[in-house]
Amino acid sequence: MAGTLYVVATPLGNLGDLSPRAADTLKRVAVVAAEDTRHSKPLLHHAGSHAELISFHEHSSARALERILRILTDGRDVALITDAGTPAISDPGVALVAAARERGIQVVTIPGPTAVAASLSVSGIGGDRYLFLGFLPRKGSDRRRLLLTAAQSEWTVVIFEAPNRVAQLLADLMEACGPEREAAVSRELTKVFEETRAGTLQELSEHYAEAPARGEVTVVVAGTGKQHVAERPPPPDPGERAKALLAEGLSRKDVANRLAEETGISRNTAYRLVNEL
Repeated sequence: MAGTLYVVATPLGNLGDLSPRAADTLKRVAVVAAEDTRHSKPLLHHAGSHAELISFHEHSSARALERILRILTDGRDVALITDAGTPAISDPGVALVAAARERGIQVVTIPGPTAVAASLSVSGIGGDRYLFLGFLPRKGSDRRRLLLTAAQSEWTVVIFEAPNRVAQLLADLMEACGPEREAAVSRELTKVFEETRAGTLQELSEHYAEAPARGEVTVVVAGTGKQHVAERPPPPDPGERAKALLAEGLSRKDVANRLAEETGISRNTAYRLVNEL
């Protein structure tokens, strides 16, 4: 009988946030798959766990994934943990969870801390509905597309960022959303130097340009509060479009059908217009 894969949320920083159920799971499983084994050793010691600790992270090979699946198939339980918070949320653990499900292995959640909910709760910005974008690409068209998504979202947007890139992210968000959009920056959540600073994107951008952020950072940006409707280009002029289609060699019947589809005029009107040319 196959083992169970437990997806265990761990503290963002304060070890006191480890739930009794999470601690008990870490003690009971045979193996703990961790993003950084050196980082996770103190956590396992705190939980009283003597499980075998193996590495599974963003750059792990397919062989590492197969090793964990073999352990599960052999009937031993595995706990998946990340450096902080809930695994598989902007985290490589999703590949292991998906592979386990494909093989019919039971996957059980041990819920707990997550930086997304924690940052929303102290931001002062509505979290009834929100859009989580994780880490944005560092550059290129994908970054511009996601910045535009953040700017146009009617809902609150949550973004993760490395401390050395927070100032640039805020500057880019200010350009995309406008300087007066409300936002909040949380860093070192649950740790000794926890801080959440709220204000406009301009205020936050200016602050972190002068005082670079330290520690793990989450950025919360207020939504527009209204649904974005993409602008559609106006339909082509029926007469000019009919001439162009006739010039392509299409029959009058085909031109009339295309004209009705592309411009929204009725088929009878389209037939009459084509026959008049």
